Amino acid sequence: MVRSSDAFYRVRPCNLQGMSADSAASGSVPERRGESRLDVLKALGDNTRYAIYLEVARAPAPIPTSTIADTLGLHPNTVRPHLERMRDVGLLEVRPAPPGGVGRPQHLYSLASDAPSLGLEPPVFPLLARMLLDMGIAGGLGAAEALAAGRAHGRELAAAVFGGSDKSAADVVTEVSVRLGFDPARVDDAGGSCTIGFAHCPFAELAEAHPELVCSLHRGLVEGTVAAVGGAEVTEFHDRVHRQPCLTQLEPT
Repeated sequence: MVRSSDAFYRVRPCNLQGMSADSAASGSVPERRGESRLDVLKALGDNTRYAIYLEVARAPAPIPTSTIADTLGLHPNTVRPHLERMRDVGLLEVRPAPPGGVGRPQHLYSLASDAPSLGLEPPVFPLLARMLLDMGIAGGLGAAEALAAGRAHGRELAAAVFGGSDKSAADVVTEVSVRLGFDPARVDDAGGSCTIGFAHCPFAELAEAHPELVCSLHRGLVEGTVAAVGGAEVTEFHDRVHRQPCLTQLEPT
């Protein structure tokens, strides 16, 4: 069974190295790879390139050139140079897609960790998450309470979205993880076990500051989802505390 993180992780697990507080507050773009802010602004000054940037920024997980091209009605050969230009100035990151299928190997593009958000996400949501986390800490809530809350929401989510389907627990966890932006990658073995790696953490800032609560919520969400579907159990869950790439191990029951 494949357990090595090398199969499906970026260099920075969970993408926890984002912009500094000063940069985020000012909306400035840090200089990267010797490029100036002017280079970044020039890269986004092209209308087509800016539209491509928005598609990557709005995607919950890294996306291939073909998806961007289909969405915008462009030929992939038109999209590729724009993606590479934005990667050159530090706006995007790229990694190879997992092997499989036929044709030209795919590359997956995502925002660089210090790329400007351009206000694409509602600012009230991150603020609300921080306030709720502060309230939980002030109220003395710990990992056990976070785990229980995550399990409850995982069960509800699985029942509401996948109730009555014939999908396996691994299928549901993978699909839920895609929807929530965890950028999952899955490896199955012949014995029925499944390893699901999480290459991106949508709660990066909060998980960095309070992994005992945020990562426990994530673990509970996975465990609740698996319990609702049945046929498997969570035997391992690696998070920030383990100092290893985030993953979960499912075993058939």
